[in-house]
Amino acid sequence: MEAMRILMDEHQSLAAIIHAIRYMIKEIGEGRLEPDHKLLQAMVEYLDAYPEKRHHPKEDEFLFGPLKERTPEGAEVLAHLEREHAEADARIKKLEAALARYRAGEAGGCAAFGDAFDEYAEFYRNHMMTEEREVIPLLIKHLTAEDWARADAGFAASRDPMGGTRNASGQEDFARIFSKLVAAAPAPIGLGAGPYKDD
Repeated sequence: MEAMRILMDEHQSLAAIIHAIRYMIKEIGEGRLEPDHKLLQAMVEYLDAYPEKRHHPKEDEFLFGPLKERTPEGAEVLAHLEREHAEADARIKKLEAALARYRAGEAGGCAAFGDAFDEYAEFYRNHMMTEEREVIPLLIKHLTAEDWARADAGFAASRDPMGGTRNASGQEDFARIFSKLVAAAPAPIGLGAGPYKDD
């Protein structure tokens, strides 16, 4: 069940990233960390590029789809999760809009971006908990060895941009960005190094 290992690793990584971003926003809001708008923009782009555009489609294709073919059990929760997957663009647009207002210097912009990100983080916490508590037991119960083999290959084939590659449009190196993020995040998520400097 390599797909299951990758799924759980990606959930843990995403939870860590979200926690670190929330910490950064809080520290900025309280004046203990200088705002790095470029970094915050890159992290919103990462959330769009991987969790929303890669992770969720893998779940739909290689796990949820086969499960629906094997059993009607869990149909309601799967439909709910798939609706949430389909709302990805709206979630990201809300974050982007809040960040744009903050970057433009709008009064209360940092706090408003923090509120928008808190809402995003709470959504993801509940979403991942639902998958782990309600869907994973059904996957283990109903998927066949053939289903798992296909899921293993599908999950392994899609690389997380945090691996450090640049895309065709030359966006930021996510590995470097993440190292900066981790340097500012508290233990045990990060190194607890506090404010960082741009390279």
